[in-house]
Amino acid sequence: MHFIVSSGLTEFESLLKFKGSLSNASALADWSDKTKPCKGDVTNWHGVLCSKGVVWGLQLERMGLTGKIDVEPLENLSELRTLSFKNNNFNGTMPEIKKLRALRSTYLSNNHFSGEIPGNAFEGMMKLKRVHLANNNFNGAIPSSLATLPKLFDLRFEGNKFKGKIPNFAQNFSSFNVSNNALEGPIPASLSKMNVTSFSGNKGLCGLPLTKCDNVGTSTNASNSGSNLHIESNSKKPSVASIVIVAVVVVVALAAIFAAAFILLRRRKRTSASVEAPRGPNRRKKKRLKNQDPSENGKRPETSKLLTFVRDDRERFDLPDLLKASAEILGSGCFGASYKASLSGTVMVVKRFKQMNNVGKEDFHEHMRRLGRLSHPNLLPLVAYYYRKEEKLLITDHVEKGNLDAHLHGYRALGQPSMDWPTRLKIVKGTAKGLAYLCKELPSIIAAHGHLKSTNILLNQSNEPLLTDYGLVPVINQENAHEFMVAYRSPEFLQLGRITKKTDVWSLGILILELVTGKVPANLLPQGKESEEEDLASWVSNIPQEQWVNQVFDREIRVTKNNEVEIIKLLKIGLSCCEGDVEKRMDLKEAVEKINELKDREGEEDFYSSCPSEGDGDVKSSRGKSDDFTVS
Repeated sequence: MHFIVSSGLTEFESLLKFKGSLSNASALADWSDKTKPCKGDVTNWHGVLCSKGVVWGLQLERMGLTGKIDVEPLENLSELRTLSFKNNNFNGTMPEIKKLRALRSTYLSNNHFSGEIPGNAFEGMMKLKRVHLANNNFNGAIPSSLATLPKLFDLRFEGNKFKGKIPNFAQNFSSFNVSNNALEGPIPASLSKMNVTSFSGNKGLCGLPLTKCDNVGTSTNASNSGSNLHIESNSKKPSVASIVIVAVVVVVALAAIFAAAFILLRRRKRTSASVEAPRGPNRRKKKRLKNQDPSENGKRPETSKLLTFVRDDRERFDLPDLLKASAEILGSGCFGASYKASLSGTVMVVKRFKQMNNVGKEDFHEHMRRLGRLSHPNLLPLVAYYYRKEEKLLITDHVEKGNLDAHLHGYRALGQPSMDWPTRLKIVKGTAKGLAYLCKELPSIIAAHGHLKSTNILLNQSNEPLLTDYGLVPVINQENAHEFMVAYRSPEFLQLGRITKKTDVWSLGILILELVTGKVPANLLPQGKESEEEDLASWVSNIPQEQWVNQVFDREIRVTKNNEVEIIKLLKIGLSCCEGDVEKRMDLKEAVEKINELKDREGEEDFYSSCPSEGDGDVKSSRGKSDDFTVS
């Protein structure tokens, strides 16, 4: 019996009516009146999220859907909590989602929506927590009704054409981004502690965390902000007293300049005389200083103006060079911002950490030297570091291709080719090898990596993975580590308050599931932030294996007759690594061995084209299209 809603329409009737309002809905071919949408927690329809036999979410992402979204049929779904239509081709104005009062989250990023959003567009949605409208063409003011929602903590509006002032938000946001719009005016005080990247690309904004607003309320980020000279529009003749004061200041300043120049000239003459005149001991001393280079013997790191190098195969530079270099913000992670710095042909990445101020100077230096000795093809090496009590800088090479998260979830939304099965398997194998090396070389650290996730895996030009942000558990302040690091999202920590030697294995398992499914792991959100999305491992486990190809596999993977078996094997390895009971969880050595046994099988005949056509056997002709594969 179907779940009956107030209007008299069943859930499947409401969903079919909604499907009928969409254009190019071939990806929803399995939505039909021949099957129920849900069976317990398992879905029978692609993109439908189920709980206890009821539809609680729609996740229609990367399906090429077009047209306008008609919300009216969805009003019949009383248990609907989340909508995700991101990475499609929807256009038109903002859907009337306020009709869905029970919604907790809505994701509409990376589409072609446009126009102004009414100020009351979110009025009455008191349970709404997440709103993602990034990378569309919305304009006008940010809806003021958002500021009235008590549970809102995640807002992503970047990459639009919003203008005017930012509403006076009072909520405590965990994620907030309005960058690359046309906003202006002062940033509300409640947002002053957000990262500067949340507001970049808005020339008219001012106030913390950007520069201070001037007296007339305009931003010092404007084009004339480089000058400290302000000319009053209502000019008046200066008084005699002011002229005298200015004259005295000028005379004193000139006298100081001449005195400084005289002293500097005399010092240079003395230095020249002391270098050229003496012979013997002094001359030998000068030669020794010139040839002294701590990096040549390889026994200790080189320190140059507080910048400490842990590798001898990199060009040296000092801290002033780094501070003067042209810098570009790459992003903001859990612990701070990352910058791309260009120093005379050498490009480096500088990561700022403020959550290491509890570790002593000697302990920090020793641990950085330890990380500097690590060398493996799948690790991004630490090049240098900077120590200060308040903050630390870790300096690495720049990897142009970016991180795995961007390639899995970001770039293909912009029309770039997605990763095929051989590439994904190569990344898993390299990641497992790098993790095994860390566990071997850092045996005293319980979680040798501690922060393994797709944003901390860079890809070189041949798609070899390079692990970053590893080995930081001993130096990160524990209160910050518990809040942000992946190791502390593990079942053993959430249940028992501790991490184990198998915690990194759990992180590897989550990464495997992310690579195979193409879904963002909801359980890697910061602690204390509720998630309406199901744990990725639980979601996969609740779907029968015979439905994995249709329900679980990322549709961007080119599935062939032979690599399907290998993908299923990898998915099972991932689930074994994610086992909640640590005793039953696969250990790292076994996981690496099983992963290395997998074959990419690419180049085989396409699975779908190898199936017989209608009338040639037991396989339905609907399997003839690679975009609409359905398990019979």
